[in-house]
Amino acid sequence: MIKKLLYIVCAVCAIGGLQACSDEPDSENFYTFTGEMMSDYLRNRRQYSEFKTIVERANLMDLLATYGHYTCFAPNNEAVATYLQSKGLQSITQLSDADCDTIARTHLAANMYSTYEMDQDRLQTANLLGRYLATAQGLDADGNAVVYLEGTAHIYYDLKNDSVENGIVQPIDMVLEKSNSYIADILRDNPAISIFYEALTATGVNEDIALVEDPTWDPKAYQKYYYTSDFWKEVAWVPDTRKYGYTVFVEPDEVYLAKFRELGISTEGGTLRALYDLACSIYDRVYPEDTGAPGHSFQNLTDSVNPLKRFVQYHILNRYVPGTSDLTPLVMNVGATNEAFGINTKVINPVDWYQTLLPHTMIKVEQLTVDIDEDGNDCRGADADKVGERFINRRYAAPAYTERGALINSVVENSPTHDAINGHYFYVDDIVAFSYDVRETVQNMRIRMDFSTIFPEVMTNDMRLKGIPTADDASDTPDDAAVPKNGRNFYFPLGYLDGVTFTNCYVVMRRPHTNFWSWQGDEWNLFGDYDFTFRIPPVPKSGNYQLRLGFCALPTRGVMQTYFDGVPQGIPLDMTKFLDSDLYIGDRYVTDEKLGDYNRKTAEEKAEEQKLMKNLGAYRAGRSTYHFNPNSGEQFFFTGNPRTYRRILCQTYIDANQDHYLRFRVASDGKQGNNNEFMLDYFEIVPSSVYAVDGEGDMEDDL
Repeated sequence: MIKKLLYIVCAVCAIGGLQACSDEPDSENFYTFTGEMMSDYLRNRRQYSEFKTIVERANLMDLLATYGHYTCFAPNNEAVATYLQSKGLQSITQLSDADCDTIARTHLAANMYSTYEMDQDRLQTANLLGRYLATAQGLDADGNAVVYLEGTAHIYYDLKNDSVENGIVQPIDMVLEKSNSYIADILRDNPAISIFYEALTATGVNEDIALVEDPTWDPKAYQKYYYTSDFWKEVAWVPDTRKYGYTVFVEPDEVYLAKFRELGISTEGGTLRALYDLACSIYDRVYPEDTGAPGHSFQNLTDSVNPLKRFVQYHILNRYVPGTSDLTPLVMNVGATNEAFGINTKVINPVDWYQTLLPHTMIKVEQLTVDIDEDGNDCRGADADKVGERFINRRYAAPAYTERGALINSVVENSPTHDAINGHYFYVDDIVAFSYDVRETVQNMRIRMDFSTIFPEVMTNDMRLKGIPTADDASDTPDDAAVPKNGRNFYFPLGYLDGVTFTNCYVVMRRPHTNFWSWQGDEWNLFGDYDFTFRIPPVPKSGNYQLRLGFCALPTRGVMQTYFDGVPQGIPLDMTKFLDSDLYIGDRYVTDEKLGDYNRKTAEEKAEEQKLMKNLGAYRAGRSTYHFNPNSGEQFFFTGNPRTYRRILCQTYIDANQDHYLRFRVASDGKQGNNNEFMLDYFEIVPSSVYAVDGEGDMEDDL
């Protein structure tokens, strides 16, 4: 019965990391078990008396006596004794109050999790310290399937999922610890990656990954912002923190040694020299103009043009990503839906793009889901057993494309730790580099980015796709409680987002909703007499590109003028106009959210329509994008909705070695709609090799 009830909880609560905690129970999505509160559970069981005392000294017992949604990973007295012995202590009385606070908060999460829901490589909600606990499936000594935490502690099979009025208790066999070291330090402490760490320090890149948090950030200095989007009256908060973070992809030493042997690179001069030679073989072809520069030599490894420094920089993202599941759009496991949020994974692999510390470069992270594409190409090859895994810089659809990329290892190790206070690292099984083939083939494609991935601060400060997407707030009354039931919207003051400037406006990120016409459920809105400028993501190589904005047009929205690097581009974008309006193709537009009518068009008819729309500065939304009903699983595709489309912002030459900026300036007549509301959903960077197709029947793919 308990197991069945837990499945009910799983079904009606929001998915793992997409949940938000609440101090009050909600009869609609929280099953109340009769019996003890979490505080009672700890007090009434002698085997947890030591941990109970630790929680009391942390002044958290009152919290566990209130209604809410909590998970407690409770170590028994034997586990606490083992922990104390490892620290050279005899009793918990020798722990300071600060120690007790750290231990207690490490073991508590403000959400309910059964072991059934711990199916990714991290718990989907941070603990009360703001850190994520690594999770992995394994077997205990008796062969029972159990969940391991941080690679060492496991949840007792016979005691798991013990439910109380305000959450779930998961008894564990060890005290959990999170490293308080910096990312460079935990890389140093792993002997299996000594070659990469030596290169990290020799090039000086270790000094570029030392930031942790802005000590001047004070969210209490900012008021809530009340606004209306469409007909929803909502409220937004500034972020709680302004942290900095880094994610590192590291080849273990064995990968480097195998690559040296494969390429005939000698290690007689040491592995650092060998790695430098490997870097030269990659980057001299990408940056031939720098091969004769003094900084190119092995004696100048810290120079900006040095191949080894470039090699190391490209391994590092300028954001904190705690688990592989966060590297691509989160998987929604709700009702009949079990795939990346708003992406038809039968026709396209979920992809995200991220900037690296190598200036003007990005990596492409792709989750493998497609077997055979619609043209009959094999999309898995030798990786048929890697479905669901993530790769770096993959473009595989044989025979046309055969770049396999590097597999990101999602395995949680017992030791050493991979998670630091300002970063996380992953193993990869092949060389990660911005090579000639990556530039010319892998990334020579349409780049589509959700706006929440463009700005690294959103992910580092744990704001991407947070909240309960299956639940709507009341449309007429903003939920401005300290902890809103369904999650928070955020707004960003000037100076919070790097590369962004603006005047006379609020920049709002709305939390995700499964029923919104927004890709991946969330969206960004500008309100006011805005003049907003942001640095666009880098392009892989210099050339002509289209820059496009994906959005949902509504009568409550406004009009905007685009500027590229300060130069106005085309006519203003009117977000009140649908594709079936006279501004575009009128009643010739086929409206069908189920795509039956659209898919009955021949390839030639689709190409003709796309050419017509392109001449008018617009494209249908991608056929792979949709929103869905969480109860029935019914999908509604953006391609068939005249409100959801892509508008060409500009078509221009872009220098890949320079920063470039887009400026959005209000062009509405007065306070149009909801205070000139302007929506930013997703952004596309499209090379001429994609948009400049010619010939009868040719068209850019409609995915």
